[in-house]
Amino acid sequence: MHDYGFFSYASKAEMLEKSARYWNPDKTAFWQQLGVDLVIDRREDYFLYDMSGHRLIDMHLNGGTYNFGHRNAELVAALKGALDHFDMGNHHFPALARTALAEALAKTAPWDECFTVYASGGGEAIDIALKTARHATQRRTIVSIVKAYHGHTGLAVCTGDGRFSELFLADRPDEFVQVPFNDLAAMERVLARGDVAAVIMETIPATYGFPMPAPGYLPAVKTLCERFGALYIADEVQTGLMRTGTMWAIEGYGVVPDIIVSAKGLGGGLYPLGAVLLSERAAGWLREDGFGHISTGGGAELGCIVALKVLEMCARPEVAANVAAVSAYFAGALGDLMRRHAGFFSGVRQNGLIIGLEFDHPQGAKFVSRALYEHGVWAIFSTLDPRVLQFKPGVLMSRSLCEDVVARLDAALAVARGYRDAAARAA
Repeated sequence: MHDYGFFSYASKAEMLEKSARYWNPDKTAFWQQLGVDLVIDRREDYFLYDMSGHRLIDMHLNGGTYNFGHRNAELVAALKGALDHFDMGNHHFPALARTALAEALAKTAPWDECFTVYASGGGEAIDIALKTARHATQRRTIVSIVKAYHGHTGLAVCTGDGRFSELFLADRPDEFVQVPFNDLAAMERVLARGDVAAVIMETIPATYGFPMPAPGYLPAVKTLCERFGALYIADEVQTGLMRTGTMWAIEGYGVVPDIIVSAKGLGGGLYPLGAVLLSERAAGWLREDGFGHISTGGGAELGCIVALKVLEMCARPEVAANVAAVSAYFAGALGDLMRRHAGFFSGVRQNGLIIGLEFDHPQGAKFVSRALYEHGVWAIFSTLDPRVLQFKPGVLMSRSLCEDVVARLDAALAVARGYRDAAARAA
């Protein structure tokens, strides 16, 4: 019996049956068919424990939600302390914690004047950013990248891959245009039309497998935006909060965007929270009609207090030093593994702790994800390019844990090659 106080399950099998019956039948079946029989039970630090007791080192972090680990003690203490005084708050009125977090976020922004609009998660935050750009420019067209992913909400899903937008009849090519990543000529052709409100890009596209921006590409896109009157939206939901060694990854590319979007790790894995940082150029609607966007759960004060602690932790010199050390360790260790597993492990895409591992089979990262699961590590393949494994160390990972991950990856790669060869024979 697995008793969790408010609910219980007689077995893992019963839980999975109910998951398919009451929650999401296709997603429940998908993982079973892939050989990843995971139901997360206990979680702490950078570890997950399946209902069966199987321990996994978390190298997925739910897209960076758990940058500081699961149930980080400092963040848990901040949330518990906040409960002595605060609740969600009221979204209509000036709010204590919401204003304090907006002030702290303004200090991380590259502009003299910065306003923050809150959401309950990343997709809603993207919607706010897109609506803001349309208001500021009085234009409708939004440009994103082929194989982009910015969330599943109303406007956000329109910017992403057709797999998600077409399912709900949200593909709108008249207003949402996509161009290939790193193709500056294609970007210029679209912007030159003069009807573009904004270009939105993840600084390093996660669901596409972390392809790295070509040298000079992001600054050149920003220059084109300025030339043709469009705004530049930096989606930092997965790349921000010190994952590249700076608060926002876009800083390292020398680009000053007009809007920055944050979520996931901002709530420390304890409280859902999204934030949209607006430059003065973008923020006009806040002066015209502050009720233009309303979100009951957006900027909940409990979440804001957790986020204040997240920002304080991100700013610590020892955190930046650890990010640099872990990044350097993995750069060297992954290069060694690539030589050991030549012919299968074919490339590393890396900027700090944003890492993608490339394999020489169209589904190669799925094989590796399964083999890693069997060897006690959880890392997920890229949905829109399953050749690439998303490999996401936490910002506080110790050297010994990093070494453990590399040893497990070494063993898993040999197994994954076997899965690849079996798939080839079956085909």
